[in-house]
Amino acid sequence: MNQAERGKKFDLICLSHLRWDFVYQRPQHLMTRFAATGRVFYVEEPVWGDSAPYLEICERQAGVRVVIPHMPRTGNAAEANALRKLMDRLIAEQGITAYCLWYYTPMALNWTAHLKPLSTIYDCMDELSAFQGAAPELHEREATLLKSADVVFTGGYSLFEMKRSLHSNIYPFPSSIDLTHFAQARYQDGEPDDQSAIPGKRIGYCGVIDERMDLDLIREIANIRRDWNIVMIGPVVKIDESRLPRAENIHYLGMKKYDELPAYISGWDAAILPFARNESTRFISPTKTPEYLAAGRPVVSTSIADVIRPYGDMGLVHIADEPQEFIEALEKAMAEDHGKRIRHVDAFLSQNSWSRTWRRMAELIEDSIVACARLRPRVVTPVKPAASAAAGGAA
Repeated sequence: MNQAERGKKFDLICLSHLRWDFVYQRPQHLMTRFAATGRVFYVEEPVWGDSAPYLEICERQAGVRVVIPHMPRTGNAAEANALRKLMDRLIAEQGITAYCLWYYTPMALNWTAHLKPLSTIYDCMDELSAFQGAAPELHEREATLLKSADVVFTGGYSLFEMKRSLHSNIYPFPSSIDLTHFAQARYQDGEPDDQSAIPGKRIGYCGVIDERMDLDLIREIANIRRDWNIVMIGPVVKIDESRLPRAENIHYLGMKKYDELPAYISGWDAAILPFARNESTRFISPTKTPEYLAAGRPVVSTSIADVIRPYGDMGLVHIADEPQEFIEALEKAMAEDHGKRIRHVDAFLSQNSWSRTWRRMAELIEDSIVACARLRPRVVTPVKPAASAAAGGAA
């Protein structure tokens, strides 16, 4: 692609460690927006079983094609070889010629490094090596990806500052907001049955409940303020549920659909980000921060760097760590002038939409495609379609 060809359509193959049908977050927001201009193939990590290797392909929001490799456990070398063949089959059978590779997980390099994209994008949304259960080779794979990527995005400013010396074409893109969706919470009539019966003041959290949660903080707040009810919405992953704090005023309502969240948040008096301060939260930029604010809730968070800056510094979010301090911050937040807070929030969030973020990313991707075409002219060699391994929605 040369300068004259800028703006031509191309496909996107996204390699992700996150299941599309799990929590709706950054990948879903960005991929659905790209799907308005080109095909998106969202390739998840393999599902391991006993069958011969095959790809399950299903369509999701905005026409995004979710691709799920089904694989038997055969050993690293054989698995990687089989996955490479599945990727070649996907490209051949779907008629993918001009495409970019978008990585969320460096681990996918093992079976995609042979591909010849127009450009390679690494959207480093988290420091995955700091998460519980991270693969020991993740650091090495990421170093390789940073060498081969043409443009790098980060999920927040602190992550950008940590990675900026590792790549010459890197940009921070912290969590953005679908303002129209979450602003529904400000005008919601009624609320879901499983929450409506919870009395008194409600302090809410929605998101993944995992090793990043400060469970002791939640336990202490519930114990000190027994007249408050803490509502926890989201899946429990990577931690044993026996570790969760239990009390009459702590309510776990489970995972909810993205479309349902405004109705739940509308019934809260305040929203919280009760993250622990550890390696797994050092570089996170929680999507919940702007979502809570868009929903019109007062917000209190622990001292997470990418919440402090900009939200804490601008007075949009109260910051506290210890239980009594956190309770006092909640009391102060709930006593604020609601109208004044909303005006302040809206002025900030008007410049922070996912659509705006995607437009800027798309410009940078097109720039990288032009630069790549200039440096390494691309010759497309058609891949002969392999015999289909399955029928009825699989390829």
